[in-house]
Amino acid sequence: MAKQDKHQADIDHKIHQLITKIDREPQNPDNYLQLATYLLNEGSFTQATQLLEQAKQLVKKPQDLDYDLAVCYYMQGDFDKALTLLDQIPNDDLVLYQKALVYLKIGQKQKALAYALTIKQIDNRVRELLGDIWLSLGELKEARTIYEQIPTPDRSAKVNFLLGITVLEDDRKEARQFMQTAKKQDPKYYQQALDQYASILKLVKDKDKDNGND
Repeated sequence: MAKQDKHQADIDHKIHQLITKIDREPQNPDNYLQLATYLLNEGSFTQATQLLEQAKQLVKKPQDLDYDLAVCYYMQGDFDKALTLLDQIPNDDLVLYQKALVYLKIGQKQKALAYALTIKQIDNRVRELLGDIWLSLGELKEARTIYEQIPTPDRSAKVNFLLGITVLEDDRKEARQFMQTAKKQDPKYYQQALDQYASILKLVKDKDKDNGND
């Protein structure tokens, strides 16, 4: 508990320092961006959004804040606003990634895939996004292939669970192992994922019954 309190105290101190810097240099975008990052990490999406919206009226180059503001809009579920801003920014890997995320969220899966496949530097975060897009398109083999490129120690509960989904029809035992790993990593996510993918899991169970397997 004391460790958690110290962590919170450190964050509060850092936020206070950044607010002081902003008061001193209201036209410097970097301080706003750092503060917005802290607020986002703390889950204060509304505060981060309001901060950057106000900052755009004050800094010399408001466009320097557009990417982070687009992320804030995305985190709040305001996808139209996020896309409007992202469309005004030159496409680098970060922008392409964020566009792919937004398009996946609003159900434009082919567009999401097009942007994700254009990203040049492929890291684990991009691999996970590509896996999510392929899975949303029902392309289990492609999803499995890209998820498996994430090294085992780096796989989150989500990645392990979704790997289980991708192999479910081909290898029930392996699927169960992936899902059990996900359950150990994050029981809360595991339960949410069971509910989210209930229809797929039921479909496979029903096929088993039809084939005479229990």
